Amino acid sequence: MAASSSSFTLCNHTTLHTLPQRKTLVTKTHFSVPTKSSESNFFGSRLTHSSYLSPVSSSSLKSLIFAKQVNKGQAAPDFTLKDQNGKPVSLKKYKGKPVVLYFYPADESPGCTKQACAFRDSYEKFKKAGAEVIGISGDDSASHKAFASKYKLPYTLLSDEGNKVRKDWGVPGDLFGALPGRQTYVLDKNGVVQLIYNNQFQPEKHIDETLKFLKAA
Repeated sequence: MAASSSSFTLCNHTTLHTLPQRKTLVTKTHFSVPTKSSESNFFGSRLTHSSYLSPVSSSSLKSLIFAKQVNKGQAAPDFTLKDQNGKPVSLKKYKGKPVVLYFYPADESPGCTKQACAFRDSYEKFKKAGAEVIGISGDDSASHKAFASKYKLPYTLLSDEGNKVRKDWGVPGDLFGALPGRQTYVLDKNGVVQLIYNNQFQPEKHIDETLKFLKAA
């Protein structure tokens, strides 16, 4: 059942300076805001009405501005996370070959499923380029295992519960942080970041852009 909503109007006053008199133009903008608890799944994130209305505190804004960030040309920081089988995997294990590391919002969401399957369908092309494909989200290992099994994903999925690695790498969120970011990194065989691609709403473009880069490298 659709959630009810209330509305409000913002007025903008614009003063028009004309001779011989001054006139004021009033424009109105109408907004609708959910008033009852309503939830929607949007590219892997569950949003409630509080997501729209919660203000960003000065401390949160400061942390966003001064957050760590992995940049192009920088050695990728190492980490160890559990894969879909519950086994610990370290990034340094893949040194010596290119790595395509993609952060995505959540297993089973429409956009993330499209992206995962697109990586699957092009997996042989990545192998031909000598690259490893690794997906990372905040889901646990059991969720990853079910996701990989359901869609026959041939590559590694890592569980970043608590989003520590996501934060350490400075992966930007969308919708003012309400939606986990969708960002892909290409590392060279020395573990140096050579490409960063961010596109939340066209998940399959990540595969096109990374393959294009690997073929040109």
